[in-house]
Amino acid sequence: MAYDRRSFTAGLASLTISATVSRVAQAQQVERPSIRLGVANKAHLYYLPLTLAERRGHFKDYGITITTSDFEGGGQSLEALLAGSVDVVTGAYEHTLHTQAKGHDIRAVIELGRFPGIVLAVAKDRPVKSHADLKGLKIGVTALSSSSHFFVLYLMAKAGLAPTDATFVGVGGGPAAVDAIKAGDIDAISNLDPVITRLQQDGAIRIITDSRFPRVNYEIFGGTNPAAVLYAKREFIAANPITMQALVNAFYKTLKWIATATTDEIVDTVPSDFFLGDRAIYVKALKANLLVYSKTGIITRQGMNSALNMLATFDPASFGARPSCSMIRRTAIWRMTNVAPRSISRRSATERPPPAC
Repeated sequence: MAYDRRSFTAGLASLTISATVSRVAQAQQVERPSIRLGVANKAHLYYLPLTLAERRGHFKDYGITITTSDFEGGGQSLEALLAGSVDVVTGAYEHTLHTQAKGHDIRAVIELGRFPGIVLAVAKDRPVKSHADLKGLKIGVTALSSSSHFFVLYLMAKAGLAPTDATFVGVGGGPAAVDAIKAGDIDAISNLDPVITRLQQDGAIRIITDSRFPRVNYEIFGGTNPAAVLYAKREFIAANPITMQALVNAFYKTLKWIATATTDEIVDTVPSDFFLGDRAIYVKALKANLLVYSKTGIITRQGMNSALNMLATFDPASFGARPSCSMIRRTAIWRMTNVAPRSISRRSATERPPPAC
């Protein structure tokens, strides 16, 4: 499926691989058998498809070896891509939009998460009843200009608050984040699992908004809101179409496995140091996130609009009062016919583009 067919065909038509080509042939054909990949807080369940694709050998199945650089925040992963120190990034879809607005042609090639899975919570003794009550608080996010930061800014803007009405602190996505709120260094936290489930289990927080569940996403976004994606510079995609196809195929294979695997099969595949010291906590966190992962790998038009409207809500200076539809069409392109059913390469006849486009 390609939302901007003209841009796609200008140098990208060969991204489709014939289903009759063997894996050995694919491995011989990839332009870049070694790929440098950037990610932020890899232990987060947000990036579970990446961890599983690596540990189950799905990249190697398609002739690719991955070297991963794990950063503190998504903004750092993006900076590494722009600087050329990584080739591709698994990161938040919002970063492709932010970067397009600044004149850099960054594109998502497959959706890994259809909901953010981000949770906004406050310290258990804080008398916060609504998003408007976040005013004046010190809020911990994984990193500044990360998806967890954008999530809070959006909720604050909808409540009539400005970005400067709260103080934001980067606390990472591991034990340091847990310690920060337990120690009282922050009043609230916007983070992901397994950090959130760890804090819940310890009785340290009270959840205000929980995007791990579809109902909440429909309430705050109006539908799906693309989260983790694989993205790269357009020129890299154009120069390495078979390599990009191999990466897309590997991730799609992983998404299909997640949809059918048992909880124990998934957890047994994950490194034990991702558990925050407690396997039972990780199992509980995984169960809370299973609906987050993409079922098709395709970012819907509704999802594209949702993400862009979210950014425009708290950053109208960059995106304008009515976001440009041409921008969202430039940020997502696919060809997954090698491993996906034919229906994935066409928009469903029942799908309707949102009014904004």
